[in-house]
Amino acid sequence: MLNLGNQFPSTKNLLNQIPITMSESFTEIQIPQQKHYSYSTLFPLILTPNFNSSSSSSFIDSIKTHKHYLQSRLHSSGAILFRGFPLTTPTEFNDVVEAFGFDEFPYVGGAAPRSNVVGRVFTANESPPDQKIPFHHEMAQVPEFPSKLFFFCEVEPKKGGETPIVLSHIIYEKMKEKHPDFVQQLEEHGLMYIRLLDEGDNPASPIGRGWKSTFLTDDKSIAEQRAAKLGMKLEWLENRVKTIMGPIPAIKFDESKQRKVWFNSMVAAYTGWEDELNDPVKAVTFGDGRPLPADIVYDCLKILEEESVAIPWKQGDILLIDNWAVLHSRRSFDPPRRVLASLCK
Repeated sequence: MLNLGNQFPSTKNLLNQIPITMSESFTEIQIPQQKHYSYSTLFPLILTPNFNSSSSSSFIDSIKTHKHYLQSRLHSSGAILFRGFPLTTPTEFNDVVEAFGFDEFPYVGGAAPRSNVVGRVFTANESPPDQKIPFHHEMAQVPEFPSKLFFFCEVEPKKGGETPIVLSHIIYEKMKEKHPDFVQQLEEHGLMYIRLLDEGDNPASPIGRGWKSTFLTDDKSIAEQRAAKLGMKLEWLENRVKTIMGPIPAIKFDESKQRKVWFNSMVAAYTGWEDELNDPVKAVTFGDGRPLPADIVYDCLKILEEESVAIPWKQGDILLIDNWAVLHSRRSFDPPRRVLASLCK
């Protein structure tokens, strides 16, 4: 792997970003934080506008015109950061998401507290700014998950608040090389996720979504039906509910790229699913109920950090992620920061 960080001077603006290739509407640029793998494109791919415009309409038209090109580049790179485009509002972001033509994915069964902003746009995880959100594939703990994620920086952070991303097949390869027996156990038994949910949301917790908003109902019988469709078991404890999900695969095979991916929320659950109701060490186990070895989980976290890319947010940035290929996280930050999200089938 080639480390590009020593090849280019540190920069905080577009002036030192280096054009790589161009299309009719987009210029590919290179910045120090990206990684380069010998068999892949730069990660993530970064595109800036190859046109002059003071409105979002030209960007939206370009997406519609070059949709197949953009989807092909997303498939090869795993993530695309759109930077320097004239976007300022959640409505404009919603229009961009719509322009790609992906079906909307309903957020049923996820753990993060979110609220709808406009159309298909929601807030990202609303947990307090001092809390990190560990690496995970979106909704990897349930059988039905989005295939693509959009993030939009409406207000860039005062400090910190990056959304680090990492290629999942790289993590699989590193873990299999370093901990082959553990990976074999994961492939044989999968994982079990266990969580306690209150009736209402707890915005102070990174997993504080209550059962009513998790299942989009205040009817216990409907909640049970929707949980059953996910393969999830519910145990009612007065106003709380215990959710048991699994065994569910921790390693998946990406048919489109013909490779295995580290598709799970193991590190996120074991190190981050903590509040007054939940003990993170008990939140995830092997699929047969055996506890996970802490040293290996934390070594996986170390590998995730080492292989990740964290690009500071700029106002107007849009990050498009292939959820099959890429894990993401969130660093702590000093407010203000407002990053919005949209999930797609």
